[in-house]
Amino acid sequence: MRPSLYQWLMMGRGATTNPFDRHVLACSLALVAAEPRPVTVSLGLSPGDLTSLLTNHFPHAVGLAADVLANGDEPLAAEEPDLRLLLVESGSRGDPIEKWLAHIIARRSLEPNHLWQDLGLTARSDLSALMLRHFAPLAATNTLDMKWKKFFYRALCQREGIALCKAPVCDECSDFSICFGQEEGEPLGRLALS
Repeated sequence: MRPSLYQWLMMGRGATTNPFDRHVLACSLALVAAEPRPVTVSLGLSPGDLTSLLTNHFPHAVGLAADVLANGDEPLAAEEPDLRLLLVESGSRGDPIEKWLAHIIARRSLEPNHLWQDLGLTARSDLSALMLRHFAPLAATNTLDMKWKKFFYRALCQREGIALCKAPVCDECSDFSICFGQEEGEPLGRLALS
């Protein structure tokens, strides 16, 4: 049986990066590889950044970026650069992966599903672990465990001094269940991971 793209990425030798980081990146790469857009556009990365990401985390896969000419670094929505900046400013480690993840998270936040699904992750807990590992200052402010997309947009609005919330306290808001609670659903990359 032929391995899935996720499995193939994870099997590669020579990468000395953190296994969790490789898992997160492989999940996103495997998911977007099946999309009709170029991988760079789906991930919000320039061809150079994609090549660097592959070189650092999946050196056996660098050839996958050889024919990519589309610059996915150009924002698709007005708030995308602001979300990238919010994430980069909250970087925990100063590693290059944080810039790439900021671009990937900002781009995938534009998709319609739960963010963990749109990143190709297997569960919301992967996204929370990613946030704590790479964007700890920002993650620490999500004290009520708000859904990540809602949390990001709320944080962006607060930075601009805009109050979008219906109530002064979340517990009193009629939209509480929309912003908090279970994020049910199947992983979008489920077939790609098996």
